[in-house]
Amino acid sequence: MAKKIILAILILILILSIFAVFLSSDNSVDLFINGDSVKVETHCLDSSIDIDRLNDEICDYTLNVMNDTNSNITTLKSGIKDICKKYGMENPKISIDSIIGKDQIPVIVYVDGTSMVPTLQDGQKVLLNKSKDIHVGDIVVADSDEYGDIIKRVGDIEGDNVYLESDNKEIRHEYKNGALYEIKGITTWVDISDINGVVISY
Repeated sequence: MAKKIILAILILILILSIFAVFLSSDNSVDLFINGDSVKVETHCLDSSIDIDRLNDEICDYTLNVMNDTNSNITTLKSGIKDICKKYGMENPKISIDSIIGKDQIPVIVYVDGTSMVPTLQDGQKVLLNKSKDIHVGDIVVADSDEYGDIIKRVGDIEGDNVYLESDNKEIRHEYKNGALYEIKGITTWVDISDINGVVISY
């Protein structure tokens, strides 16, 4: 009799384990980022959760992360989990894929101005990998306190300080309101935290 009870308990534990695996495997968020838009598919057995609203909020949050210099893949996953929890979806498996690979955040940006000529042209579309893993010679997008959003080449790195410079070395002079102005490409120092990402395709 005791053997039958133990066997029944083991079978019950096995069934519960299989059911738990089934539940956890179907409690997931699959996100795909193509650089300027986001596609999300959420799988959840709880029919009371408004999946459409949940997906809309995840998309909006992801787009904000793509434009925030202080956010990264960890921030994105953590934020998605918080959104899911708010909707009553506990411990979802978060899977992020993109046009540049898994757990990467690509961002499409447009060049504004001629300071990176001849490498980049005004209005040109470039693909950015949202990463602070930068090296001298990389082209990066940064949020400069002095100039706002800029796209420049890394000229030097000293600790957390990054020197950015324009590829366009031409210096022009223009008269405006009777005064002579020197016009040349921007050079500036920024903190590594101001780097939004590295240009990987143009």
